[in-house]
Amino acid sequence: MTEQKTVAAGREADADLCCSSVVDAPLDETEAFELARVLSALADPVRLRILSIVASNEAVCSCDLEGPLGKSQPTISHHTKLLSDAGLLIGEKRGRWVWWRVDPLRLGAVRRALGA
Repeated sequence: MTEQKTVAAGREADADLCCSSVVDAPLDETEAFELARVLSALADPVRLRILSIVASNEAVCSCDLEGPLGKSQPTISHHTKLLSDAGLLIGEKRGRWVWWRVDPLRLGAVRRALGA
């Protein structure tokens, strides 16, 4: 299996945050920990704005986030890394910059976990 396919397979497995919605059944400890990790990544106004900007486009360059957010590139990098670590954003390095897109599987899993 190629590295790209391995990453894609891992991404699909990562997309499932938990087995049930928080409104359907109590979460076990592992499910609660994973959902809290993702929600923690979203619990910041700058990160919510980044997710919103990226989600409303097919892909967004890190360089194009400075203006709308009024933040420095190191700050943007910090926030996009946290969103990426939570599995919400997927980055692709193109030359000097990273282009971001939303992981629709992971975002769907968050919605399902919240009963939305």
